[in-house]
Amino acid sequence: MKIKLLAIVLLILIGQNLKAQNTYEARQQRTEWFREARFGMFIHWGIYAIPARGEWVRNQEKMTLEDYQKYFDAFNPVDYNPKEWAKIAKQAGMKYVVLTAKHHDGFCLFDSKYTDYKATNTPAKRDLVREYVDAFRAEGLKVGFYYSLIDWHHPDYPNVGNHPMAGNPEWDKKKYNWDNYLKYMHNQVEELVTNYGKIDILWFDYSFGDYKGEKWKATELVNMVRKYQPEIIIDNRLGGNMEVENPEVYAGDFEGPEQIIPSETVLDNSGRLIPWESCITLNSAWGYKKDNNYKSATDIIRTLVNCVSKNGNLLLNVGPDAKGNIPVKSIEILQEVGDWMKYNSESIYGCGPSQFPKPEWGWFTQKGNIVYAHILEPNIGQFYLKHMKGKVEIANLLFDGSEMILSKFWNGDNKPFVAKDDLFMNFGMPTQLTYSLPDPRNTVVKLELIK
Repeated sequence: MKIKLLAIVLLILIGQNLKAQNTYEARQQRTEWFREARFGMFIHWGIYAIPARGEWVRNQEKMTLEDYQKYFDAFNPVDYNPKEWAKIAKQAGMKYVVLTAKHHDGFCLFDSKYTDYKATNTPAKRDLVREYVDAFRAEGLKVGFYYSLIDWHHPDYPNVGNHPMAGNPEWDKKKYNWDNYLKYMHNQVEELVTNYGKIDILWFDYSFGDYKGEKWKATELVNMVRKYQPEIIIDNRLGGNMEVENPEVYAGDFEGPEQIIPSETVLDNSGRLIPWESCITLNSAWGYKKDNNYKSATDIIRTLVNCVSKNGNLLLNVGPDAKGNIPVKSIEILQEVGDWMKYNSESIYGCGPSQFPKPEWGWFTQKGNIVYAHILEPNIGQFYLKHMKGKVEIANLLFDGSEMILSKFWNGDNKPFVAKDDLFMNFGMPTQLTYSLPDPRNTVVKLELIK
C-alpha cells in the first residue's frame, strides 16, 4: 500500500514539474541565453553533398532507395575537421550552432544503434556528431541537433507528403507499421539527448497535414527529452501553437520562420513577446549545391540587424561539401561578417526592439538605456531622430567612438515637417550633407539615453 501511494505521489510531482516547465516564465528562462546570442550557424550536411544538388535531391528527382544507395556507399569526408568549422563560426560572431543529425533522407551522422543507415557504416567509419559537439563546445559555442521527423528511408514511414515515392503504384501497395516507426524515431531522439552530454537546442523538422502533434506522440516525446535535458530549448515544428495563452507541451520554446523575416515583433494572444529565429540559406540551398548564388556579407549583416530589431535571431546556414569542407565562398562571406561584428557586436548581443519607431534610413536595436542606430543609407541633410529630443545624452560612432553631432533642424522649426520633440544627427557640422557612410554595409551609432 505504501509503495502504491509513493508511486501516486511521484506521478503527481512529475506532472506538476512538467506543467511548470511549460509556463511562459519557464520558456523565457530557458531562452534567455538564446535571446542574448542572436546569431547562430545552421549546418546541413549528409550524403546529399555528393550529388551536390541540394538536400532535397532524392525527392526532386524521385530517386529510389537503390538509386540513392551509391551516395551512401561513397560517403567519405576525408577533410572533415569540425574544429575548423567551429573557428569559422566563432570568428563570424556566431554563438550557437545546429547540425543535421538526421535529415529527411534518413541518413544519420551519428552512431545510432537502431539503424545501419549511418556514417559509421560508410567509408567515413566515424561518429561525425561526436566530433562536432566536442569541437564546438571547445570554442565556447552552444550546440544543437536538427532531427527530421520525416524519414524517407525507414520501411515503416509511409509514402506521404514529400516522400520521393509518393504516388508510386508499387509503394502504394506497401503496408506500414506506424507505431514501429514512432518507436524508432523516439529511440533515436533519446540517443541524441543522452549520448552527447548537455545539448542546448533540439530542432525538429517538420509537421504537415495530419502528421503533427500527437501523430508524433509529441507530448511523450518532449517529456522524454526534458527528463534528460531540462534546460534544452525546442523549436515549434512538432505542430503546436505558441501564440495561445497555454500552449501544448510540444508547442516549443521559439518559432522558426524559414527564408522570411517577420514584419514586426512576434506576440502571443496576450501580447507577450515570443522568441523567434529566422533560418536563412547563404546561397540557394540548405545542403551543398554547386552554385554561385550567394548573399553578400552586407545582405547578411542587414538581415541579422533586421531580426534583432524585432526580437529575433538569425540562424544562417552553410552546406559543407562531400569531403567535409565549408565552401570557400561561404567562408569569405562569414569572415567579412565577422569583421563587422568585431566592432559592432555590442549592437547585436542581448539587444532587441527599440522603444522608438523604425527610422526611414535603417533600424534601431536597444539594450537598456542604449539605442543603437543602424544607418544603411546615405542621407540628404541631417539624420532624423523622431521623438528623441531631450532624451539622448550623447551619440558616438560605435566602431571608433567618435562623437556625432546632435542638434535641432538646421533651418528652424520648418513646420509641419519637424515636430517639437524631434532630434537631428549628423557626422560633421549640423548643416553638412551626408552623401556617403563610414561603413556602407551598416554604420552603427550608439545613442546613450538620459536616465
